Amino acid sequence: MIDWWLMPAVALVSCVLTAGLRRYALSRSIIDIPNARSSHSVPTPRGGGVAIVLAFLLALLLLGFLHAVPFNSLIAIGGSGSLIALIGFMDDHGHIAARWRLLGHFSASAWALLWMDGIPTIGVFGYGVNLGWLGSVLAVIYLVWMLNLYNFMDGIDGIASVEAISVCLGACLLYWLSGVEELMWPPLLLAMAVAGFLVWNFPPAKIFMGDAGSGFLGIALGVMSIQAAWVSSQLLWAWMILLGVFVVDATFTLIRRLVRGDKVYEAHRSHAYQFASRLYGKHLPITLGVAVINVFWLLPIALCVVLLDIDGVWGLMLAYCPLIVLAIKFHAGELE
Repeated sequence: MIDWWLMPAVALVSCVLTAGLRRYALSRSIIDIPNARSSHSVPTPRGGGVAIVLAFLLALLLLGFLHAVPFNSLIAIGGSGSLIALIGFMDDHGHIAARWRLLGHFSASAWALLWMDGIPTIGVFGYGVNLGWLGSVLAVIYLVWMLNLYNFMDGIDGIASVEAISVCLGACLLYWLSGVEELMWPPLLLAMAVAGFLVWNFPPAKIFMGDAGSGFLGIALGVMSIQAAWVSSQLLWAWMILLGVFVVDATFTLIRRLVRGDKVYEAHRSHAYQFASRLYGKHLPITLGVAVINVFWLLPIALCVVLLDIDGVWGLMLAYCPLIVLAIKFHAGELE
C-alpha cells in the first residue's frame, strides 16, 4: 500500500528542482532569447522540464520497488522517457542534428513497444483490428509523433503543463470509475511532477520546459495510452480524446505546412494557439482555455466512451470536430 503523501512529495521535489535548474540555467546562460519566431518577448531561462523528469522517475522507481507498478511498465516508460529527456537535454545545451534526434526518437519508441509486447487488438466500429507487425510499426510512429507534437505545442507559458495535468487527472478519473485503479499511479504522479514545475511556468513563466521536458511528457503520455489499450481499447480511444487539443492543432498545422511545401523542421509561429495568443495579446487566456476544453468538452466524451461503451472512433470524431473548427478559426498552419 502506498501512502498518498507521495503525491505532494513529488510536487514539492519537482518545484524545488525547478528552482535549482532556473539558477543553473541563469548561471550557464541557457536562455531563450526572443526572436521573430518566438511567442514570448522577455529572455527566459529554459530546461526546467528536467525537474519533471527527475521527480517522476524517482517516484516511478519507488513504485517499482514497492511492486505498485509492473516491471515492464517501469522499463517501458522509464527507459524510453530517459532517452528522450537525455536527447532533449543535450539539444537544450547545444544542438543535435535533426536526423540524430529522429533516430533517438524512433529508438526510444521501439524500446517502449518492445517492453509492452507491441499493441493489442483495437476495437474499431465494433470490429477487433489486429495489424500484427504493421500495428507495432504504426504504434512506434504514433509515439514519435506524440513526443514531437508535444514539443511543437510547448510554445506559450504554461500550456504544455496544463495539458499534461488535465489529461493525466482525466485518465485517473477514467481508471477509477472503470475499476482499473492499478493504472492510476503513473499518470497521477506525472501530474504531480508537472504541477510542481507549473509553479514556475505559470504565465508569466519564470522558466521554460525545454525539449527535455516536452519530449519526455509526449512519449510518457503516449506510452501510458498504449498500456491502457492492453486493458481496454476504449481506454486508448479515451486517451486520444483527452489529448485532442494538442493532437488536432499540431497535426492540422503540420498538414497545412506540408501541403504548402514549407520546411516543416524549421521553427514557426503558425499553430492555432500561437495565433490565438497574439490575437488576445496574452498567454494566460489561451492556457486556461485549453484547460476548460479538456475538462468540460473532452473529458465528458471520454467518460461516455469508457462508461457508456460508445464506439471509440465515433467519440473521437465527435470530440475532434469542434477542435478542427477552432484550428481553422485561428488560422492553424497559415502564413504568419
